[in-house]
Amino acid sequence: MKPRISLIVAVDSINGIGKKGKIPWHIKEDLVRLKNLTKGRIVILGRKTYESMVWYYDRSGRPMPAKLYIVITHDEEHKTARENVKTAHSLDEALENGQDEEVFILGGAQIFQQAIDMGIVDRLYLTQVEGDFNCDTFFPDYSEFKKVLSEKNGEENVIKYKFLVLEK
Repeated sequence: MKPRISLIVAVDSINGIGKKGKIPWHIKEDLVRLKNLTKGRIVILGRKTYESMVWYYDRSGRPMPAKLYIVITHDEEHKTARENVKTAHSLDEALENGQDEEVFILGGAQIFQQAIDMGIVDRLYLTQVEGDFNCDTFFPDYSEFKKVLSEKNGEENVIKYKFLVLEK
């Protein structure tokens, strides 16, 4: 059975996803949503995205929720002491190692672009954050994802946002 491939991303009003290697907003409910979606699942992500997540979880003292993280890196020597982390050197290799009912891709921008260009993405878990956060990293065009499966509005610390689940 082919797994469902899903992207999880939060974007500002001009599809910005990051600024200087960090997410430029903090929405607790979005982090809870990410944790709940990925808990016990397989997550594919780039090295920089992985390192920022490790920093967050190490600082908070909480365990990382996914059952397996597959980190895409060009560094042949990349090693980790964590038991639930594997490395891959391409998105194809990561997908071969990540067989599950649903596999989540968390970024970064290049990996999102590759997945969309390959035509493998079935679902998009999107958080639309209202406003322009002067990002320097952007999410690719996702206009082919038109079917709205669910929608929920929220506001936290004067930041308005909308959770969407989209399919093609």
